[in-house]
Amino acid sequence: MRQYVISVKVENKFGVLARVAGLFSARGYNIDSLTVSATEQDNISVMTIVVRGDDRVIEQVKKQLNKLIDVIKVTDHTDLPCVQREIVLIKVNAPASKRAEIYQLGEIFRADIADISPKSITLGVKGEPDKIDNFIELLRPYGIKELMRTGRVSLVKEQ
Repeated sequence: MRQYVISVKVENKFGVLARVAGLFSARGYNIDSLTVSATEQDNISVMTIVVRGDDRVIEQVKKQLNKLIDVIKVTDHTDLPCVQREIVLIKVNAPASKRAEIYQLGEIFRADIADISPKSITLGVKGEPDKIDNFIELLRPYGIKELMRTGRVSLVKEQ
């Protein structure tokens, strides 16, 4: 199954999120990431949805999304040149003997140290999804105590 990144501009109204998410769940697709945010217009929000599926079903979902009254525009960012970002907070085990290594990894990825305790360090990183994935994998050997990702945001590049 392929990963798709779909942007849905919607009217900022009660219940729109539930209707949009319902189209995916009705087809048995789990949404990997869902980010909803304000836009340059107060009455419009944008949803960035990351989902895995096959071409045929995702194409049907996009067509059905376009039929919803509150949907203004659906854009498939999957194969378009885009700027994409995420933020992750990761709390890792950090005994004194490993702190220097963890700090070095953080510097390489331009991480912010969000919190330090006697037993752990919480790091924050923003960047492209692949960068976030790589950072997480490099921290796994230290023991990830807690992890939270914001979900992806995506804007199509101007040509």
